[in-house]
Amino acid sequence: MIEETLAGVVDRFNRHAEKNPGVGAELAGLHRTIRIRLTDEGTYAVDLREGRLEQLRSDGTGPADLTITTDRATFLGLIAKEIGPMKALVTRRLTIEGSLEDKLLFRKLL
Repeated sequence: MIEETLAGVVDRFNRHAEKNPGVGAELAGLHRTIRIRLTDEGTYAVDLREGRLEQLRSDGTGPADLTITTDRATFLGLIAKEIGPMKALVTRRLTIEGSLEDKLLFRKLL
């Protein structure tokens, strides 16, 4: 279930980037590995390369530039826009580890 949801997020982001050239241009040249750690589900990873998300994998081990940690319910709420990233951060239902630039990148990915 969660892997299908993640694949849907990747697909939605890539379609959005294709339709909005400014998104791809803004992310051009960025190469990041993003780890999504769901405390009650598992750890996943995806790569951001040249404005596209690719290589979604369920083995989220190894180095990552950005690590997003939350529980499954909060993650699904973020995807459905039922909770905003700032509220999730303030209520400590979401943590993001990485550089400030990479943390700001998280908002673009949703």
